[in-house]
Amino acid sequence: MMKLAGLDEKDLRLLSILKRNSRTSYSYIARELGITESAVRKRIKKLVRSGVVKRFTIEYSLPGSFTAVILVRTNNTRPVPQVAERIAAYTHVEKVMEVTGDYDIIAIAAAQDIEDINRLIDYIRGIEGVHSTYTMIVLREH
Repeated sequence: MMKLAGLDEKDLRLLSILKRNSRTSYSYIARELGITESAVRKRIKKLVRSGVVKRFTIEYSLPGSFTAVILVRTNNTRPVPQVAERIAAYTHVEKVMEVTGDYDIIAIAAAQDIEDINRLIDYIRGIEGVHSTYTMIVLREH
């Protein structure tokens, strides 16, 4: 397997395991990779220190909550990264990505009701540099 930024095959397999479940035990990972638990700890510490692993988090779904995907088109009055950072600062926003194509930014948000999403969309539309938004409500995840 090709090395990616100093990562070997075991690092990539380790990342794959952690992506599926960041609470996977070191002993299970060690068995899967054929290395010791101590080696797993060292590899994880190295991945965190180098910035490859940015954070450990959880996914959850509260009864009655829903997810919205908001596409954002910007104009030239403000750099896209600055707009993205402003969007990311909003409470209900879980993830923000700068992308190519017709839109410049994708924001993923979770909320308990449509009013929370409406407030978020109003907030985004009020950011200098935002030209337009397009919002989709997620019906089902697989």
